[in-house]
Amino acid sequence: MTERAAPFYCPYCGDEDLRPNEQGHGAWECAACNRAFQLRFLGLLARGLRQGTTGKAEI
Repeated sequence: MTERAAPFYCPYCGDEDLRPNEQGHGAWECAACNRAFQLRFLGLLARGLRQGTTGKAEI
């Protein structure tokens, strides 16, 4: 099982006192503002290729 990155700050109050929540994967609770939140990966953004001044495609 791989470890996931933990958030450094609460998205609501900015405090660092975060703990995993019992709701499951990606769920966290903030002891400072008493809020629970969930983080999840939505996917990669599709960025189109654009033509540079050299005529080569740039990302």
